[in-house]
Amino acid sequence: MRKIIYWVHVSVDGYINGPKGEFDWPELGPELEAYSWALNDRADTLLYGREVWTLMSSYWPTADEISDDAHAKRYAPVWREMPKAVLSRTLESADWGARVIGGDNLADEITALKQQPGKDILLTGGAGAAGALTEFGLIDEYHIAVHPVVLGGGTPAFAPGTDRRTFRLVDAQTCDARTVVHHYELTS
Repeated sequence: MRKIIYWVHVSVDGYINGPKGEFDWPELGPELEAYSWALNDRADTLLYGREVWTLMSSYWPTADEISDDAHAKRYAPVWREMPKAVLSRTLESADWGARVIGGDNLADEITALKQQPGKDILLTGGAGAAGALTEFGLIDEYHIAVHPVVLGGGTPAFAPGTDRRTFRLVDAQTCDARTVVHHYELTS
């Protein structure tokens, strides 16, 4: 069965974005970028919550044309080609060929997606999507990049009210002498 891999950047105080929604603080040095590419190479499907989808689908389709950033030039074509799914209770359709998954049968639809043949599924960012999938026990690996910044507010990595969960640390890696990536598996 395919795994769902959750890949998220957080501040030291546990937020995935700043008080005004800003996401300009993660620094993607060469080691962290290599870590990210290794996760991406394991996957053949990208999974997003609606809010992250809105950001990703507004940037990545043309990022290689509008940015001089080497990462954008390398990743945009990969992003365009890879199958995508969006978790949403409000979207009826999504562009870029993305499949919308939502409603009352979320757990069943995600379980069916995991049972399809192929490589793993990469869930990038998003507290709501990660919280819902964690609640159903559907995320297999958590890769949490902790950046050396305190944001003082914003969206917490896991939505408030998420039931208590226990993780097992699989690995921890320092990247670029500044960011620590924790790799966890859910134990309960």
